[in-house]
Amino acid sequence: MKLLEHQGKQLLAQAGVPVPRGRVVTTPEAAQQAAAVLGCRVALKAQVPAGKRGKAGGIGFADTPEDAAGSAARLLGSELAGSHVDAVLVEEAADIAKELYASVLNDPAGKGPLVLFCPAGGMDIEELSARDPESIRRLGVDIRTGLTADAARSLVTGLGLGEHVEDQVTTALLTMYRLYRTVEAELVEVNPLVVTGAGEVVALDSKISLDPGALGRHAELLADLVPARDDTGTELERRGRELGLQYLELDGEVGVLANGAGLTMTTLDAVTHYGGKPANFLEIGGDAYTKATPALRLVLDNPRVRSLVVNFCGAFARTDVMTEGVLAAIEELRPELPIFFSIHGTGEEKAIRLVRERLGVEPYDTMDDAVKAAVAAAAGPVEGKVAG
Repeated sequence: MKLLEHQGKQLLAQAGVPVPRGRVVTTPEAAQQAAAVLGCRVALKAQVPAGKRGKAGGIGFADTPEDAAGSAARLLGSELAGSHVDAVLVEEAADIAKELYASVLNDPAGKGPLVLFCPAGGMDIEELSARDPESIRRLGVDIRTGLTADAARSLVTGLGLGEHVEDQVTTALLTMYRLYRTVEAELVEVNPLVVTGAGEVVALDSKISLDPGALGRHAELLADLVPARDDTGTELERRGRELGLQYLELDGEVGVLANGAGLTMTTLDAVTHYGGKPANFLEIGGDAYTKATPALRLVLDNPRVRSLVVNFCGAFARTDVMTEGVLAAIEELRPELPIFFSIHGTGEEKAIRLVRERLGVEPYDTMDDAVKAAVAAAAGPVEGKVAG
C-alpha cells in the first residue's frame, strides 16, 4: 500500500520528523484559503502515488492566495503519471539551502532493513545510483539490535554538513527507522530531506509503502489516514490489488496460475524458454488459494490469454486443497480455453484424482510438459476445452 505524500508526512510528523506546515485541499477555493492561512509563498503538490511529479508538472508555486487558487484549478482533475488528481497539498515553500536523500527499506539481498543516505537529494535515487554510486552511503541493519545512534551518525559524518545538521539528520534517520519498524513498512523515503537557510532539517517530500499483509495489525495507528487510492497499473492490476492478489499483467498469451512467487516466476521462465509469452504473474499461495475464483476470473478477463497452465508444488501447502479451489473456479466460470495441469508435492495423489474425476483429464508428469503443451495451444486455434 503506497501512501500519498501528505499521509506519509503525517506519519513522519507524528514520529518526530519536522515537515512543512500545510493543508490538503480538494477545491481551488480551499487552496486559496489554505494559502491565506499560511501567509507565505506556498507550494502546491498533486497528491498521486507517483514520483517525479515536478518533471510531470505536478508541482506549482504561488506567491498569493489568488495564485494558489489558479494553480490548484490547473492541477485538480488532471491526469498525472496515470493517476487522477483528486487532492492537492498546499504547504509553505521551503527556503532550501541543501537537499539530502534518506531512506529505510527492505533489502532482499541482506534479508533485513537497509538504510541509505546521500548528500545529494532531490533527484531519482536510481538515476543517482547509476551516475554516482559512490555518493550513496549504505548501512545494513541487524533486525535484532536495530539502528544505533552511532551507526546512524556514521552515515552523515565527513560530508561537511556541520555538527548541527549532522545531529538533526542522525535523529531523522533514527526516527525513520523506528517508524519503518513500527508500521511494518516496506519503504520509508524522504527525498529531499532539506537543510533550510536557517540550518534546520525538514522532510520536504515523503514516500512510504506499507506491507499489505501487516495493515490489519496497525488499524488504530492508520485509522486517521485517508486511504490511498493507487491508480497505477492496468485495470486488471488494480482489480488484483483490490482483491489482495499479487497480479501483474504481461503481454503474452499463456495464462499462469501457480502457488508461491518463486514457482510462479519459474513457470513464467519456462513459458519463455519453450517459445511462448506469459500473459500474467499471479500466485495463489498462502491464503490466496481461497480466492481461486476471482483469481481465475482475472486471468480469463485478459483478452490475450489463449491457454492456461496451472502449476502447483506443495511442501507445507497442500496441493489437493489448492486444486479443489481451482476446480471449483473452473466449474463456476467454465472457461473456453485449454488448461494444462502440473501437480506435485503434499496431497498430489488426491489432487490428481480430483482433476481426473471432475474434469476428465490427466495432469502432466512434469512442469515442462505442461508448459510445452500450453505454449503449443496458445500458438494454435483455441478449442474451448480443458486439457491435462
